[in-house]
Amino acid sequence: MNFSRFIARRIAFNSQHSFSRFIIRLALAATAISVMAMILTIAFTEGFQYAIATKMYGFSGHIRVQHYEPDKTEISEEKPIAVNDTVLSIIQNDPAVESVHAFATKDAILKGTESFEGLKLKGVEPAYSFVHMQEFLKSGHWIHFPDSGYSNEINISAYTANQLKLKTGDKFFTYFIQPDGSKRVRPLVVAGIFKTGIENYDRVNALVDIRLIQRLNGWSPREIGGYEIFIKDYKMADSVSNRIFEKLPHKWNSRAITEIYGSIFDWLNLMDTNIVIIIVIMVLVATLNLVTCLIILLLERTPMIGLLKALGSRDSGIQKVFLYHGALITFGGILLGNILGLLICWLQDRYGFIKLPEDSYFISTAAVKISWQQVCWVNAGTFLICFAILLLPSFFIIRRLSPVKAIAFE
Repeated sequence: MNFSRFIARRIAFNSQHSFSRFIIRLALAATAISVMAMILTIAFTEGFQYAIATKMYGFSGHIRVQHYEPDKTEISEEKPIAVNDTVLSIIQNDPAVESVHAFATKDAILKGTESFEGLKLKGVEPAYSFVHMQEFLKSGHWIHFPDSGYSNEINISAYTANQLKLKTGDKFFTYFIQPDGSKRVRPLVVAGIFKTGIENYDRVNALVDIRLIQRLNGWSPREIGGYEIFIKDYKMADSVSNRIFEKLPHKWNSRAITEIYGSIFDWLNLMDTNIVIIIVIMVLVATLNLVTCLIILLLERTPMIGLLKALGSRDSGIQKVFLYHGALITFGGILLGNILGLLICWLQDRYGFIKLPEDSYFISTAAVKISWQQVCWVNAGTFLICFAILLLPSFFIIRRLSPVKAIAFE
């Protein structure tokens, strides 16, 4: 049996009450809390970023392909573009693409029983897949598309429904201002009510049949506003958009939603900085506690160090005793921190006991997303950094102690 490891285990599992035993428990608890805090920080931040990104992508797709219009703002309507089979083929042949749908938008004024609301109506085609938006539907159903003509149904947000005092099944009038200044009126029926929780979306967006917008704008059935693309991995949106852009014909443009709504995604990316700061602070806390614990252990075991030196033990062998001891404390703290951190994540994911103000954070319950790779990095990084720092006090203190003074130390 390894001599240094044997002594370290005897010291670590000594049942006698002493001040060092209390310090060991304190260091163990501090390490566990630090690791738990790091795991929770990563899980909650990843969960929050994923939840918000999913909402953004669910309503707008991951990438939009349209004609290049440098003077166009995000709130203005698109100019008509003809369905382009070449462009469609380029998009569909990309291995990262899951689905592609035509869309168009038009401004409208919705008249409720007591008030008016100005909205942007997003027209979607009959083949549109609502699976990405299913979690947003609060009542009713998504638009039903007839085989001919166009659907007179509309999906509005909970905010709009509340403002106009509408519910599913209600019929109301919608006013469209044409480019020549004339006004057109269409009766629409509320098919369903959705809520994304993102105020910028819910206040101004509604869903209709794209054929209604084509009819109102005088477009042909082969004229659209652009293509909305869903990809398999949302993290690849920027790279896939760039790849598609390089293959598009002249005058066509491809933009990821992260670029179109850059302010929101920049805000989400800032949270990565918070993760780094918290991890650095927690590692420092764990390291300082372990170093303090080791110094106290060395001082308390000074007579033992002197005795071992007198019996011929080398400094490196005695140093290993305390390094093994420190490693046991570190490993125990990491293990306990993982158990506590992952348990809290599981409880939050299952019961959602941590609530958030949806008006400020876009979600009502704190989301959790565990990245096992990052958890492994936290564990490995914490152990290696703490172990490396423990080398310093054990190296300098043990080598400077003389056997005579150490044995007589009280």
